[in-house]
Amino acid sequence: MRVITGAARGRRLLEPQGMAVRPTTDMVKEAMFNIIQFDIEGRRVLDLFAGTGQLGIECLSRGARECVFVDESARSVKLVRANLERCNMSARVEQTDSIAFLSRAGKFDLILLDPPYDSNLLENALEVIRNVDILNDGGIIVCESRKEKILPELAAPYRRALERSYGKVRLTVYKKDN
Repeated sequence: MRVITGAARGRRLLEPQGMAVRPTTDMVKEAMFNIIQFDIEGRRVLDLFAGTGQLGIECLSRGARECVFVDESARSVKLVRANLERCNMSARVEQTDSIAFLSRAGKFDLILLDPPYDSNLLENALEVIRNVDILNDGGIIVCESRKEKILPELAAPYRRALERSYGKVRLTVYKKDN
């Protein structure tokens, strides 16, 4: 696992022990950042279900103004902090229930959602994001799920902008219109 580009380009990140955390593969991460590459610089980012923190760290490396990392696992939070340190970065890292965090999160320009695949956390997060309205106008939500999982349409001003499959993984991108 490495940072693809930007200020921390090439830095190797620590990986989790065991199978409790499933990091995004380099192939999927490269595809994701090819899709959103022009929507990162200067933006406020939320890496929900942060795991290793690699997605938010990639955003910081590419010029995001700020990234907030959230995970309920103490082990994951420790891993995020260690990976930030490896990249000489600082950021807000919270160990808390990810869905509950959304109600007090503030506004973001880019939200990255990569929860455990065999849960309903992705659908729950999308519903709360829509209801609480934490995405700024013109903002983007990027979801990672199993290829077989079809995510719901969201009511306006949200819209599903893109879906792509990469091996066993599906990326779904939502945008919030101005």
